[in-house]
Amino acid sequence: MGSTLLRMILLLFGVSAISFMLVISSPIDPVEAFVGSESNISKEQKEIVAEYWGLDQPPLQRYLTWLKNLFHGDMGDSIAYKKPVTQVLAERFATSCVLMLTAWLISGALGFVLGILAGICSGKWPDKIIKTFCFVLSSTPAFWMGLLLLVIFAVNLGWFPVGFAVPVGKSAADVTIGERIHHLILPALTLSITGVANIALHTRQKIIDVMKSRYVLFAKARGENTWQILKRHGLRNIAIPAITLQFASFSELFGGSVLAEQVFSYPGLGNAATVAGIKGDAPLLLGVALFSVLFVFVGNLTANILYGVINPQIREGTES
Repeated sequence: MGSTLLRMILLLFGVSAISFMLVISSPIDPVEAFVGSESNISKEQKEIVAEYWGLDQPPLQRYLTWLKNLFHGDMGDSIAYKKPVTQVLAERFATSCVLMLTAWLISGALGFVLGILAGICSGKWPDKIIKTFCFVLSSTPAFWMGLLLLVIFAVNLGWFPVGFAVPVGKSAADVTIGERIHHLILPALTLSITGVANIALHTRQKIIDVMKSRYVLFAKARGENTWQILKRHGLRNIAIPAITLQFASFSELFGGSVLAEQVFSYPGLGNAATVAGIKGDAPLLLGVALFSVLFVFVGNLTANILYGVINPQIREGTES
């Protein structure tokens, strides 16, 4: 556990340093973005704004100051939202968490079921249809699929709202769970597309390998049907690789949320990251970067823990 914590700290430090270097190398001027490119304020007033946000300091000093404050739980103030970064992250996390968790569950469950069906029906028409479907999904950009779903189901058919997480003009206290789910469906479907194909194709191949193994041939000789073989011999063997891919997709999930939230104007962390990039908001971008690293790190750590639960032999081998 100690080595895991040390790796996480080193990773966070490395990501924060690289992210800060990229931010300060951006051609976007945070002061110009803050006051507006068409603003007529004087140079002296711009210098006052830069001093207020600490942008008049050398880059190294700015980073060291931010790092020192981080150890005290202060991630700085967002230039774009004019709020503490921790507050912006907390407000946006709940919305993004629901979206990413829903998409993650949809992609995992759908991909796993499609992979099993394709593997069992290897070479037959269900397998060919599922493989074609997966190949199309894997070659389709998430933002393009989001726009397509938006045009068809929101604009043309009017079944779903065009964007946002709640109805426009309605207070948060008056929004019902049904309305939140209604606004969640299209963004979640768009985001889930990134993981379905990988899980389905990988699970399909594992099922094919299992069904060709000697112990499965022996089980068939004993009179076991396909479902019995799958339940007793197949699910455990394909569950661990599927879990590996599913938790490894956390990074793709977080990256895909940026595009999905932009298409549907969904007020989550991805949308905040886009605004921070446009405004040159270094504190918020660093906060989102650290949060994304923690998000992916926790996903991989959870996968390692689940390995031992699903297959105790892995845990025993690690302990020895």
